[in-house]
Amino acid sequence: MSVVDYRRGHGSTYWRSGLRHQLARRSAAAVGPARAPWAIVTHAFGRVHAELVEAAIEAPADFIYGGTTGALAASACAARRLGVPYGIDFEDFHSGETSGVDAPFVHALAARIERRVASGAAFVTTSSAAIASAYQDACAISPVVIHNTFALPKRPPEFRRSDPLRLRLYWFSQTVGPGRGLELAVDAIGQAEIAADLTVRGRPLPGYLESLSSLAAARAPRLRIAHEAPAPPDAMVDLASGHDIGLALEEMAPRNRQLCLPNKPLTYLLAGLAVALTDTPGQHPLGTDLGTAAALVAPGDVDALASALAAWSRDAAVLERAKRCAWAAAVRRWHWEHPLESGRLCALVRDALQPRS
Repeated sequence: MSVVDYRRGHGSTYWRSGLRHQLARRSAAAVGPARAPWAIVTHAFGRVHAELVEAAIEAPADFIYGGTTGALAASACAARRLGVPYGIDFEDFHSGETSGVDAPFVHALAARIERRVASGAAFVTTSSAAIASAYQDACAISPVVIHNTFALPKRPPEFRRSDPLRLRLYWFSQTVGPGRGLELAVDAIGQAEIAADLTVRGRPLPGYLESLSSLAAARAPRLRIAHEAPAPPDAMVDLASGHDIGLALEEMAPRNRQLCLPNKPLTYLLAGLAVALTDTPGQHPLGTDLGTAAALVAPGDVDALASALAAWSRDAAVLERAKRCAWAAAVRRWHWEHPLESGRLCALVRDALQPRS
């Protein structure tokens, strides 16, 4: 297995890829993403596009399957170099993923790449029905939904509260910062007037944890916030276990946030946590499927979230029932070994490898 490491201070890849990326972006901006040569577009969109292609073709392969922002074009290019079919995973709606002043430019690059790689793929997968619908409109394709689920643990989690006096809440992501629902959680905890511990896992943006703690001190004085470092994906379920409630409070902007179904709520189910999630198009089907295991609240609705947290906090039996229902939902449907998850993906690959007459 090859790893493309472009962290600063870890070899020359950081500087080489950064310079190439900036030059490509300037060139693409000068003529426009729709008119720029394909090689310029791929390097403007993916910083280590060339390195990913070279890593992918190091060993023989019968099929290439890839995704995430930087690997979309790389997967298709590597497959062409090897002369094999490929599949693309649009885990996010990449042409609606960014915010800020350069968002229109980045989204135009993404849209150019999405259309091209989708047109040549043996199949396209996505992580939510809402993203699939968006790509059906944008690229005239019919993606298959494969959710961001993990393997089902071998034994059930503990459902009783570890601390009957404090509600234990959990949230994780690669980046800890604004616009991810944490401020909503702090406001709701304060409004509910409950004692709670909130564990936040991920890489914080500079100054963000301090601002979140200041917000908690002002609005939720009985809330304690703890930060934990990022951890490998395979450890996420175990690290969530022992908490009471998992937070998946996605917002409505940028567009990808309203369409995505992140791995957060699916991880919480496998850990036996009740789930508080916002009623976005991406999360709505899961929220309704979970029933009493979830509190499905409108984005930004502090009152509704506070009411749900207060109900779980004051009645241990209601909370335990929600946690047991969450685990039951994971066993019934929401795990990687389910036929509609890994089974569906394996069937897609098998079909793509069938010889064509």
